[in-house]
Amino acid sequence: MYPNDNRTLKTGMVPGTPIYTGEADGPVTLSVIEYDEKKAEFFEALSVEQALEIIDDEHIDWLNVNGLHNLEIINKISEDFKLHPLTREDLVSVGQRPKVEFYDDYTFIVLRMLSFEQDEIRDEQVSFILRDNNVISFQERDDGDVFEPIRERLRTGKGRVRRMKADYLVYALMDVIVDNYFVILETIGENIAELEDELIEGPSKVILERINRYKRMMIFLRKSVWPLRDVLSICQREADSQFSPAVLTYMRDIYEHTIQVMETIEAYRDLLTGMLEVYLSSIGNKTNQIMKVLAVISTIFIPLTFIVGIYGMNFDYMPELSWHWGYPMVWLIMIGVVVGLIIYFKKNDWL
Repeated sequence: MYPNDNRTLKTGMVPGTPIYTGEADGPVTLSVIEYDEKKAEFFEALSVEQALEIIDDEHIDWLNVNGLHNLEIINKISEDFKLHPLTREDLVSVGQRPKVEFYDDYTFIVLRMLSFEQDEIRDEQVSFILRDNNVISFQERDDGDVFEPIRERLRTGKGRVRRMKADYLVYALMDVIVDNYFVILETIGENIAELEDELIEGPSKVILERINRYKRMMIFLRKSVWPLRDVLSICQREADSQFSPAVLTYMRDIYEHTIQVMETIEAYRDLLTGMLEVYLSSIGNKTNQIMKVLAVISTIFIPLTFIVGIYGMNFDYMPELSWHWGYPMVWLIMIGVVVGLIIYFKKNDWL
């Protein structure tokens, strides 16, 4: 659930040195979508040389890089687009929090792309380089993303994306990432509701483990989403940013969605905290009931132990020892004591 960020690999390195801090998994794949208002062309499974050759200033180009562990490819792209050394370093340092940085001829944005699978949140760093007529996206892994609706709009020409510039494409990609947060929260909300029903039926260690797991999820989601508000605010405050005023209007919509996501996360976190308190209260009540029963049993047996203790003493002169009805009388007294104590406890609502 948490990003695999091996920051110790960068210890002692010169700032701006690109060191991949994730796990190498599978090949690095490149694709380019070149489009304008009239058409869109899709190029898949490209080499870095082929991809860079396609990109020009006459059309809008979206270069997508899946996989960050091949530093040779990352360096070639960085050199071709003249990316700052610190940008190169951040591209392959996969534990970045969401942020935006403005350079002379490009804007660098980092987001967290999330998915929910098998009751766990999968996290992936996604970075965007926005230039005048092209967008470069860097994804940590090549195992699927949430951008398919954008590709379909480019393919069919639906919506505004083919009529707008590259900054609108970045907005659309950011928007679909944030929209996917709602999908994840909806699924988690349904699971929490089911967990709440199970808790009411009866607390167990399994339920406690799931409550703690979802609390950790909420903490992780908050860390992933909270900085996004600052990213959107900075984009709107920077007068020299590469986002046009028309696109910044749409960015405000993402900002509002981010606020809604944060409110939902806080609501779920409060709900889980309440569920944890209910669990602890239920366990405490169950413990109190057990202690109550044990206390009643102990109280009943104390006078019985006293009686048999007296008659267990080895004295020669005890008048009841030679009495014919002594043994049944002792039993009768002990049974009477037990019955009397039970009646007394019930009368005082102790049972």
